[in-house]
Amino acid sequence: MRRTTLVLTLASAFAAPRLAAQLPAPMSDMLRRLFASREFAPERFGPARWIDGGAAYTTVEPSADLRGGSDIVRYETATGARTVYVTARQLVPAGGAAPLDIDDYTWSADGAQLLVFTNSRRVWRQNTRGDYWVLDRRSGALRRLGGRDAPPSSLMYAKFAPAGDRVGYVRQGDLYVERLADGRITRLTDDADSLHVSGMTDWVYEEEFDLRDGFRWSPDGTRIAYWHFDMTGVRTFLLINNTDSLYPFVIPIQYPKAGTANSAVTVGVVSADGGATTWLQVPDDPRENYLPRMEWAGPREIALQRMNRRQNLDRVMLADAATGAVRTVLAERDSAWLDVVDDLRWLGGGKEFTWVSERDGWRHVYRVGRDGKAARLVTPGAFDVTDLAAVDEPGGWLYFIASPDNATQRYLYRTRLDGRATPERLSPADRPGTHGYEISPDARWAFHTYSTFDTPSMTDLVRLPSHASVRTLAANEALRAAVTPLTGRKTEFFKVALADGATLDGWMIRPRVFDSTKTYPLLMYVYGEPAGQTVLDQWFGSPGVWFRTLADQGYVVASVDNRGTPAPKGRAWRKVVYGAIAVLSSGEQADAVRALTRSRRYLDSTRVAIWGWSGGGSSTLQALFRYPEVYQVGMSVAPVPDERLYDTIYQERYMGLPQENAAGYQESSAITHAEGLRGRLLVVHGSGDDNVHYQGTQRLLNRLIALGKPVDFMEYPNRSHCICEEQGTRLHLYSLLTRYLLEHLPAGPRP
Repeated sequence: MRRTTLVLTLASAFAAPRLAAQLPAPMSDMLRRLFASREFAPERFGPARWIDGGAAYTTVEPSADLRGGSDIVRYETATGARTVYVTARQLVPAGGAAPLDIDDYTWSADGAQLLVFTNSRRVWRQNTRGDYWVLDRRSGALRRLGGRDAPPSSLMYAKFAPAGDRVGYVRQGDLYVERLADGRITRLTDDADSLHVSGMTDWVYEEEFDLRDGFRWSPDGTRIAYWHFDMTGVRTFLLINNTDSLYPFVIPIQYPKAGTANSAVTVGVVSADGGATTWLQVPDDPRENYLPRMEWAGPREIALQRMNRRQNLDRVMLADAATGAVRTVLAERDSAWLDVVDDLRWLGGGKEFTWVSERDGWRHVYRVGRDGKAARLVTPGAFDVTDLAAVDEPGGWLYFIASPDNATQRYLYRTRLDGRATPERLSPADRPGTHGYEISPDARWAFHTYSTFDTPSMTDLVRLPSHASVRTLAANEALRAAVTPLTGRKTEFFKVALADGATLDGWMIRPRVFDSTKTYPLLMYVYGEPAGQTVLDQWFGSPGVWFRTLADQGYVVASVDNRGTPAPKGRAWRKVVYGAIAVLSSGEQADAVRALTRSRRYLDSTRVAIWGWSGGGSSTLQALFRYPEVYQVGMSVAPVPDERLYDTIYQERYMGLPQENAAGYQESSAITHAEGLRGRLLVVHGSGDDNVHYQGTQRLLNRLIALGKPVDFMEYPNRSHCICEEQGTRLHLYSLLTRYLLEHLPAGPRP
């Protein structure tokens, strides 16, 4: 039954009390400002592109002479000299009145051609389907790619050939090349249907390998290497849309759940002029192995990573583009799991490549010979490299992100490419927090973004290696002014030592008006799984402002990262949870709460709530079911109650296959422990969630009904995993969470 509060209550033993109909006026107003306005939206720089090797860059700015349009502006990096490179008027199609909206853009290698991505549409997570237009800067000609037969918003992943004379793109699952001189279109593949695609990927590769763009031009522009997905063996999951037509309809997705069949994935090479495909002769069953990365390694060979299904063996292979013959040059193994390496860069004209490995217990960068026989450590030390930022081969430097002394922060370092120097930190010592960089091709400059948990991000141009700030690119002054009243009390970052010897990082927000002689309710924010770290000294956006608003209502809000989260604390820290990801994590989260309430007398151990989203929603269920003596209230958004229901790549990476670890899957699934529920539980899910299926929440509700356990439940019709579609959704969601918390864990201090 739908209640007037829009919370469905399923209860066989007790009826949940009605939620407060109204929020306090100041809280209601703040929620509207946060989730129904642009007041707290950050100012962003870009999209920007380095050109001329770093001597200049382009960015998008509002047009001064055409309302609603955007210019692409060129800046001299050193001097800041500004030139309007492309005007909004140049981007008005023939016969049109308005200029193209620039969702993204790229330049041809010589800068003479501009490729504009516009009218984009979301495909699962990101806007990857839309229209592409090419502007010839010399002639001023502007035309849409795809030909007359291409429906609007139907092209994907368009990119220039190296010479800039052609553009390759994917249309409705097939690969095409269009010649810019005369508009001639060549179709390179022709087997696309609902179960076969080329030049793009299936659902699970996109979600878990972050792989969408499925083709690569050869360096000489004569050939294209591409992924092909055969999904005929993958079971179909049906999303049901009950609201957008008179009768419900289904949305089919080829979704491989843990232990079921994957797509058969292959890589082929085809001439840019069309013809037969040469398939790379990768050995073994393509459904039992993954090909998560592929790039050209010179004009004649292709480098690819092949991982086994358990993802504990990653092979770097080199393939002959002409014959398809493949040889393995490097094999990386781990007793738990391996992450895909995104930092493979070629050195010495292709004689060596960079590789990232945890073979010594830390995540480090190595130089490996093309034959794989020699591996030289470049970043020695007892710390993790979190990202390879740039390679300056002429200068002999490697730039990387790390934080050896504080796992909650991120800084830029550089070291010699030969590995014979002590890494030096370039990020300023007087600016603790999180630093991000987009380094120029010549490694002399960088777009630098900096934030802390209490300070919104700002972006400036810095000179390297001195890190001298040259000019501010996005100051976010309006956002800083808006949040200043809420950040008077700085967030505390702390460490909590557990009895098992682990030391966990955490952050805590206390009310601005605070009396340490009284006790306050505690709200824990959790993720807890290997895919996310919550304890980071960086700006947290609108949810972070919401935390501060809750604190001013009289809550202490905190978060702790348990072992198994991806904090840069070494391999052992991250992989101790293999095979049972929920057991240790839920125990350490509960132990952290106990330690905090014992050591801080102002925390009320009888008033503790926990909430999280996705993996954090699962962790919330684990907390309430396994440790009912610790938590009184939980709010679980889009959880995975049964790990067997999630996808192959993610779940099997951390748990192994369910056929081989049935007991581990059973023990790590929250639904197994539902009988332990004693506190108040709110479960929220979007019925259109293609990622974490509504199916799991329905199974959980059935289990709780069978056990006679009260539970509060909110469905968001047809919303996806972000629960962000349609007007008012985010405001409604955060209003719901706030009301639930105020109702079941009243705010404010007690004597």
